[in-house]
Amino acid sequence: MKSLNFETTSIVAALVVLATVCSAAAGSLAGSEGDKRFSPQLPHNEKDACTKAYKAYVAASGHSAYATTSFVRVRDGFILCGAHYNAPSQKAAEDLAMKSCLSARAHYKVAAAGYCQIAASK
Repeated sequence: MKSLNFETTSIVAALVVLATVCSAAAGSLAGSEGDKRFSPQLPHNEKDACTKAYKAYVAASGHSAYATTSFVRVRDGFILCGAHYNAPSQKAAEDLAMKSCLSARAHYKVAAAGYCQIAASK
C-alpha cells in the first residue's frame, strides 16, 4: 500500500510542476526581451527616447516590438527607433513598430540614419 501512495504522490508532484511551468509560459510577457534579432545600440543616457522605448518594450506585458535604425559609429551620430506595446499579436506589434520607426525617420528627414529593422519582438 505504501508504494501506491508513493506512486500517487510522485504523479501529483509531476502534475503540479507541469501546471506551474505551463501557467508561467501562458502568463505575462513582462520582463521578457522576447525574440531578439540583434542587440540594439542604446544611448547611455537613461532619459533618451530610444532607451525609454526599449525599457518600456521589455516591461510590456503583451505582444510588443522594438524597431531601430542601424548604427555605424563612423557615419551615424544618432539612432532612431520606434516601438509598439501590447498589440493583439506579435506580427501586428512588429508592423506597428516598423511604422513608428519609419515615421521618425521621415519626421527628422535623415537618410544617413540607416534603415529601420526589428531588433526584438514578443
